[in-house]
Amino acid sequence: MGQNARVTTDSKGDYQELVDEISELLGAPATLENRDFELIAFGAYDSEGDLDPSDLDPVRTRSILTRRSTAAVRAWFEGFGITRATGPVRIPPTPEAGVYRGRTCLPVRHRGVVLGYVWLLDTEPGPTERQLTAAMAVTARIGALLADEAQHGADLSRELRAVLTAERDWQRDMAVAELRTALGPRADTPHAVVCVAPWPSAGPEDAPSVRTVPGATALCTVAGGGAGESLALLVRLRSVDLPAPAASAAARLLERAAGTGGIAAGVSAPRPGLAELPAAWGEASAAARAARAESRFGPVAQWTSIGAFRLLTALPPQAAHDPALRVLLSPAHRELARTAEVYLDCAGQAGRAAAELGIHRQTLYYRLSRVEQLAGLDLDDGEDRLLLHMALKARRL
Repeated sequence: MGQNARVTTDSKGDYQELVDEISELLGAPATLENRDFELIAFGAYDSEGDLDPSDLDPVRTRSILTRRSTAAVRAWFEGFGITRATGPVRIPPTPEAGVYRGRTCLPVRHRGVVLGYVWLLDTEPGPTERQLTAAMAVTARIGALLADEAQHGADLSRELRAVLTAERDWQRDMAVAELRTALGPRADTPHAVVCVAPWPSAGPEDAPSVRTVPGATALCTVAGGGAGESLALLVRLRSVDLPAPAASAAARLLERAAGTGGIAAGVSAPRPGLAELPAAWGEASAAARAARAESRFGPVAQWTSIGAFRLLTALPPQAAHDPALRVLLSPAHRELARTAEVYLDCAGQAGRAAAELGIHRQTLYYRLSRVEQLAGLDLDDGEDRLLLHMALKARRL
């Protein structure tokens, strides 16, 4: 890969230093967000004239606490032309929009493309033109840093996708080697893989930034799997015994995709390195499928917690449909199928099953006899029960 693939992305400190530099130049707190209005750094100016936290309006408070702004807030600010501006943009207070204090936006650009924004709340006296010019010079340095990070993220995305989609072993080995080189020392830390499916993206540019997902190392979109595009995320862990950051990252991605129906996330078992990434991706994808099929697993399902679905998701689609059960599993017999599934979930305990279904025990026995007739099975036979139980679960996938 090219040189950009080896540029470090651990630049949080660099951004913080640059934002603090702007705060010092202007004598006011500054906030840096990317072009999606996701918080990168917040510079608190240390002086007797600091703003009291109670003076912060709802928009700024939410940005700092949740590290992002709503789509409505983003649209409102963009209406002032900040995406096209090459210099400071003054935005007046608008209480009805939750903007109680006026602010100045310094667009962060690189080679003519806006990559983020530095925000300054109005203070008295405000910054001079000379101070603003000096601050814009700092935003140019921020823009270069964001551009390098974006290029590195694109390289990692390409390399992670190559690992997860390679068809031959030698191609996969080469892709893993490239990804390991790009990640540097981070390649040797424990990792888990997250799958979010289907990912509601109109294109690659709509994928979230790695920076906005805590613990994320790389991400990419992967086509196929019967769920359209899926989002794959590589999450570094402190230990293989501490997988919580992966689940947190999955929840963060689901929050970003809020409002999209039928979406779920799966988390693989932790791995000590990168060699087993394809297997980890298979686990994460299977867990996401299980979460979509069974609400009790979701919205974030751990591979280690999906039980029999670890085997069911490994079956090819055609193998999960037994011809002998076609009639029972048809829409006309949905209630009988549900009765059989609840009965089997209750380990064949008629009393528990009848209570869960809210029916009389004799009604349960009648329905089970109909199930046996339609499926040609004997529910007193262990193998017949296993076949029916697997078929009932697999139909959701």
